[in-house]
Amino acid sequence: MKKQLLVVDDEEDILTALKSFYEQYDVDVTAVTNGRDCIKEIEQGFSGIVLIDIMMPKMDGWQTINELVKRGLTDKLKIKIITGKGTRDHSKIRSLAAYIDDYIGKPLTHEMLLSIIEK
Repeated sequence: MKKQLLVVDDEEDILTALKSFYEQYDVDVTAVTNGRDCIKEIEQGFSGIVLIDIMMPKMDGWQTINELVKRGLTDKLKIKIITGKGTRDHSKIRSLAAYIDDYIGKPLTHEMLLSIIEK
């Protein structure tokens, strides 16, 4: 069965690069630019790995994850955070720890990207 990956990032170049990278490893990639579209994809049946950026306009990654939890949509997901933010927000991580599978800082290396789909 092909692995499913939903990439959520407001930077188009990052979405394009990640989609291109993962498709060469036979991963089915869906890319969206915001939290609202992420929620829509999951409500429409997406299950698999969600790779979500924290710093996004309008609805950031934390708000998106909170909304997924509130709507009961986390059962079939492995949520992995990617962020360029230098320091971790430990209070937010603690409150959502049960729903977050990994927290990965940018820049991302090939090894890091592969570990996301291999775990």
